[in-house]
Amino acid sequence: MLSIPLTTLPPDFRARALHWAAQFPHCAYFEPNDLTYPEGPFERLLGVAEQAPAGPHSLDQLRQLPDATAGVPRLGFLTYDVKNEVEQLYSHNPSGLDWPQLHFFTPHTWLQWRGGTLEIHGRTRGVLEAILATEVPQPKPPTTPALTARMPKAEYLAAVEAVREDILSGEVYELNLCQEFYAEGVQLDPVDLFLRLNAASPAPFAGFVRYHEHFLLCASPERFLSQHQGRLVSQPIKGTIRRGTTPAEDAQQRQTLLHDEKERAENLMIVDLVRNDLARVARTGTVQVPELFGLYPFRHVWQMISTVTAELRPEADLVDVLRAAFPMGSMTGAPKIRAMQLIEHYERTRRGLYSGSIGYVAPDGSFDFNVVIRSLQYRQDTGYLSFQVGSAITYDSVPEREYQECLLKARAMLEVLGTVVSE
Repeated sequence: MLSIPLTTLPPDFRARALHWAAQFPHCAYFEPNDLTYPEGPFERLLGVAEQAPAGPHSLDQLRQLPDATAGVPRLGFLTYDVKNEVEQLYSHNPSGLDWPQLHFFTPHTWLQWRGGTLEIHGRTRGVLEAILATEVPQPKPPTTPALTARMPKAEYLAAVEAVREDILSGEVYELNLCQEFYAEGVQLDPVDLFLRLNAASPAPFAGFVRYHEHFLLCASPERFLSQHQGRLVSQPIKGTIRRGTTPAEDAQQRQTLLHDEKERAENLMIVDLVRNDLARVARTGTVQVPELFGLYPFRHVWQMISTVTAELRPEADLVDVLRAAFPMGSMTGAPKIRAMQLIEHYERTRRGLYSGSIGYVAPDGSFDFNVVIRSLQYRQDTGYLSFQVGSAITYDSVPEREYQECLLKARAMLEVLGTVVSE
């Protein structure tokens, strides 16, 4: 291991490191943006591999990876379609992305930022020199065409009304309805775009993933699940309102969200769902909700975040936890299985990594995974660029308001792309 004081590194070192790392076919970067967050944000971690074994591409195969306690972390992602392995579900909607269902790799070199020190692990020879020699290209404003809605606005509004009827009929209590905006034949620099997105919308669970020609550029504010010393933490987000343009308006917006009965009901339903999920792998009587309806400010929005904790049963491992809790209730609805069936019916595209998760398993066996939202997905070989946004539909939902919430969540991504949604 090499240990380097951060004070000896250039100010743009992280940008250089990511440009260097993105040359490898397997790359994963986790960025906390030095933000304060309940239970803490991601660790800052960057890992690469020249070659990774075929797979794992299923939860069962995930158990076959080298044990993280051997001293090497495992880095990777789970797409939303892992649900098909957890439950008797399917995904027949089209996709312009075609990620593998899941993928984890053991890096041959990884960088960890700890306090005022950078640690380089694994194959260390020449790494620091290579990073320092990497030039950060002069940023160029992306030339992205107007994005097309996979689900036109009128169709989205009709889908919201149909979901409200499903709720009235007792099919679900709440459903997270998402839509895709996309463009084809786009040429861009994924690292430059990620750095732009991260600057425009800094988030505690941001990340950059390369899997061959597939790229994820993620500015997520949400933790799916972490485990440290047997303590599980899940922090579902439900409840969103834009930030105010003045301190007084911002304070008023916060109060409006805090007292919004619809948003509180959405949050509470998902908290109950998460409590039920974690109880399947928790020691009896240990599931708790230390914070309900917490309000946290981000660059563009206020978010309502609750925290659910539990003590993991000694015999349960990562795969058991994922089978119990994936996909996250904040991105499905309740009850979860019926919500996922209706999502497949109403949505017009597969979610891919959207509503999935990226994360790492540390050498001590602890892990941390986010919820992939506020993210761009890109295929460099085909030029397919996509992002998805959604909102939770309840019987009290107003279709136009839900559509506007989707556009609010898309704001940072549209800004960094320098484009609009075509009507």
